[in-house]
Amino acid sequence: MKKRILSRLGDISRIHHRAAFADVQYRIDKHHGSNAFLELAAKRFSCRSFNHHPVSSVKLAKILEAARLAPSAKNQQPVHVWALTSEEALSRIRPIHTMFDAPVVIMVGYRSPDAATRACDGFNWAETDASIVGTHIILAAADLNLGCTWVGSFNPAKVREAFPETEGYEISSLFAIGHPSSHAEPSERHSVRKSPEEFSTEL
Repeated sequence: MKKRILSRLGDISRIHHRAAFADVQYRIDKHHGSNAFLELAAKRFSCRSFNHHPVSSVKLAKILEAARLAPSAKNQQPVHVWALTSEEALSRIRPIHTMFDAPVVIMVGYRSPDAATRACDGFNWAETDASIVGTHIILAAADLNLGCTWVGSFNPAKVREAFPETEGYEISSLFAIGHPSSHAEPSERHSVRKSPEEFSTEL
């Protein structure tokens, strides 16, 4: 009888032990976040083909708010964002870059005099701050099931000429945003990544 009771207690202990390990992922998700962000980061790709459906003002507002909330060195926010949505504004950017005929184009600019600098060598954080804003833009677009691509191959001088509104700012990046067309797909190199061991080192 005593052996039977001890055997059952042992079985219960093993069940609890297995349950505790099964619960680990739940506990991680509950207390340390889930895989939602990693899944979002993995699913987004540089979309270069859009359909003609307009981007709603609600979705655009969410993207712009995500950009506004981006962190910057000492929170000095040396960045400004221009959202091109009118046909008049889009007609000014497309001779400079086709922007893949996206219905929305966002321009990100920065002012170095407004940015924080690193004390030891004077490094200016303005362009870094603008890149963080850009990262928020592409991830917010993906979260809203919109296509987006970060365009860096453009002539900044031509942008300044076409958009006098940007005077005083360096234009660092352009973003084509819209609903992906039915044949939009990632580039061949989209999924090419270094292995975790090659990419990072834990010291």
